[in-house]
Amino acid sequence: MSDPLFVVVGIDVEEEGLFGGRYACRRPSVRNTARLSLLRPLMERGVRPTLFCAYSALVDEPSREILAALQADGAEIGAHLHHWNTPPLEPDTPDSLGSVPAAALSPSQLDAKLRVLLDAAHAFSADPVVSFRMGRWDAGPDLWPLLARAGIRVDASVRPLHGKRVGPDGLAVRPDHFNAPFHPYTIATPFGSLLEVPLSVAPLLPGLAAATRLPPPALRRSLRAGFHQWGALALLPVEHPLALMRLAAQNLCLRGARLLSLTWHSSEMMPGGTPHIPDEAAARRLLDKISRWLDWLESRRPVVYLSMRDVPERCAPRPAPPLEGDWTWR
Repeated sequence: MSDPLFVVVGIDVEEEGLFGGRYACRRPSVRNTARLSLLRPLMERGVRPTLFCAYSALVDEPSREILAALQADGAEIGAHLHHWNTPPLEPDTPDSLGSVPAAALSPSQLDAKLRVLLDAAHAFSADPVVSFRMGRWDAGPDLWPLLARAGIRVDASVRPLHGKRVGPDGLAVRPDHFNAPFHPYTIATPFGSLLEVPLSVAPLLPGLAAATRLPPPALRRSLRAGFHQWGALALLPVEHPLALMRLAAQNLCLRGARLLSLTWHSSEMMPGGTPHIPDEAAARRLLDKISRWLDWLESRRPVVYLSMRDVPERCAPRPAPPLEGDWTWR
């Protein structure tokens, strides 16, 4: 019998209204958390989801009741930083913003918001909160020491083959995760080490990512900035049809992956919660696609479902190659 394939499922539990070009800074709505009850059929088959909860969900009483019931049934409560609506907020912070790069925050501002988030998570959770994901995959070197110092053991903020993008003002709108490993790896910081569990991403074709090294630097940067849209397959069930999710898993397993990490958002389970999930039928199709993908995966090899907090004990990290980027501390 072949070795088991570990599968982790991370769900960003957050406000609705994202993916439309605006970010709610004040009074974000989290009505979508009521839809988390639809996870129960997945949990009954063995999935142990990690619910990466934003501050807005952790302090909302109806959301807290739903999260507590799921935690009692085996879900892990993790933390998810949406810095644009996590206190402390500046007095002149508007109701919403069109751009929210984490690079606009100083390390001290980022640390203050992280502490507020984790205080809310610890106040809610009966279990230690040890898993984290940064909103918008917007994690860079300033973040890792703050997480380690705060007691986070597992991070899931890295999206491989996601290239750096710079705004008109020269500020990094998105960090450089392009060369990040596809497997769990250790990030060493002055305050201890973290295990990074990156999103499972594979190039559409073998050698395609390596080919981006060939053009001149300016073209290379442009190719990498958009590579996730044309050259990569990620285990993001909202973005890919079932056939491409299968292809992504096949490509990763051929590269030697022992763990697959997939994710979606709580708002994507709610009709109208995001622009790309307009109605109940779309929300049901998403969950059906996920179930069918898991059926297919289980038909091919033994599958063991883990929460993020379980990964360090079950799946040993591999060394990270010494490549430049924002996916580790330096």
